[in-house]
Amino acid sequence: MIHFYLNGQYKQLTDLNPNTTVLEYLRLHERQTDTKEGCGSGDCGACTVMAQRLPSSDEDSSDLPFYTLNACITLLSLMDGHHIMTSAYIADNPEHHPERALLHPAQQAMVECHGSQCGFCTPGFVMTLASTYENHRLQVAKGTIKDDLSYDDIVAAIGGNLCRCTGYRPIIEAGLAMSEIGRQRDADQTIAKDLTISLATDAMANSRQTVSSEMGTIEPALNQGSRKLFIPKSVAELNQVLAAHPKATIWAGGTDLGLSVTQHLVDHDIIVQLSAIDELKSWSLQALSLNTDEQSKSDSEVEFLVLGAGMSYKSMLPALEQHFPAFANLFERIASPQIRNMGTIGGNVANASPIGDLPPILLALDTHIHLRHCAAIDNSINSATDNINVNNVHSNQVSSIDEIIPLSKFFLDYKKTKLRAGSYVVALHIPLMQDNQYLYIHKISKRYEDDISACLLAARLDLSADGMTIQDAKFGLGGMAAIPLLAAECQQALIGQAVNVASFEQAAQRLPNDVSPMTDVRASREYRMHVMQRLIIKCGKQLVADVQAVDA
Repeated sequence: MIHFYLNGQYKQLTDLNPNTTVLEYLRLHERQTDTKEGCGSGDCGACTVMAQRLPSSDEDSSDLPFYTLNACITLLSLMDGHHIMTSAYIADNPEHHPERALLHPAQQAMVECHGSQCGFCTPGFVMTLASTYENHRLQVAKGTIKDDLSYDDIVAAIGGNLCRCTGYRPIIEAGLAMSEIGRQRDADQTIAKDLTISLATDAMANSRQTVSSEMGTIEPALNQGSRKLFIPKSVAELNQVLAAHPKATIWAGGTDLGLSVTQHLVDHDIIVQLSAIDELKSWSLQALSLNTDEQSKSDSEVEFLVLGAGMSYKSMLPALEQHFPAFANLFERIASPQIRNMGTIGGNVANASPIGDLPPILLALDTHIHLRHCAAIDNSINSATDNINVNNVHSNQVSSIDEIIPLSKFFLDYKKTKLRAGSYVVALHIPLMQDNQYLYIHKISKRYEDDISACLLAARLDLSADGMTIQDAKFGLGGMAAIPLLAAECQQALIGQAVNVASFEQAAQRLPNDVSPMTDVRASREYRMHVMQRLIIKCGKQLVADVQAVDA
């Protein structure tokens, strides 16, 4: 069973197709048609809704941020334990009369600034602006910020919302006007509508627990016919479910996998959802060894940033800002705020898209990937027995094998990886940068933001102690082959060379020996090759400038 709130109303569901998206549920099941369907692929933002995780027993609901998501590609089950809000809810309208409603500051600002033209994208923009406003108000109340929302704040917030009438100027003006509208209402002592669900009114507070019929048995949260969805609450439960259902579809944020439902009309039979497993959502610094020989581990330990595979782009950003600022700087160009709120690092890597933004960077950083392969121990359980207990997963038949391998060995062919039935990604291990290492990342796409790469280059360059010689080089390539990969010959051509632009010009000439890119709707093979060679040379110019700045 899944539990959530929709526009302040408590909902609980068991009999529902697990492939149901938030948008499908809103429009077809609840007739909540204020949320629109535009692209159906998480690009345009017309379907944007706002959500807030419900507080646990030791949390204050006022401390929990609001966030936005694309309802068209987000499974409804991912909203288990959340409050979903649409544009019809955020106005204070107890009499359900349009002329007596007190519009939310985001809505009022859109009216006053004439931010709506055809109106189809307007609900999505309103929810993005409302989320931005509410989070800003929370921060002001805590005293963490004092300034009003800036032009850059608004532009960054609406990066995942497209207006086909090109009405961005009045929409941005509306975003800038929200704070003043809120202040005026405070001065007039107008009571603002509280959008949070507190523990005092939370009907879920007493029922929030693992759904199980008996000790050691996990039942599906959603079940309709032969289709089932499991929401394990721990890694141990996940291992149990995958051992029983090794061919299940593993679902993290689903920002790419969701398109299999909306674009390819796939109805997944069994889905295992990772959203409730906190163990996969944390990061740490660990001294780890890359040597498999136990006797020599103490001689080769390296400090790693370990990112749990279930960490969203948004949640891992603070760790990257601290340890890999060049990596973090790219995030404003990765997808949109709605996607970054839901998409995970494990999902991005496991998806194995050749144009994914993260794999080339992780490859350049010599990242290792932690895999777990689950299997049932008791081979005497035959298919007939499985059919009898098709709804239950028992805990006494599970084993798992862990392996940590270089990410460069993970990708095998287009959309093919080292993952097999019953396998999942546990974490990514990234060695920390050293003083003599430099990281440069360049993404080429048709739009600056909210777009996937035509090609992407990540370069990690290791210099000698005197900064005069290149000791090692890693070039991670995206959009240049069927898989993300390293440019081995280009790398080798730089090792031992002097730190100058000529060294990189010579290395760039070796690129055709590493890859033969394809032509598609994003770019021709000739364009990709030329641009990537120029980017390699650009990295050389950046390196020379940085080394000179250090010496100055």
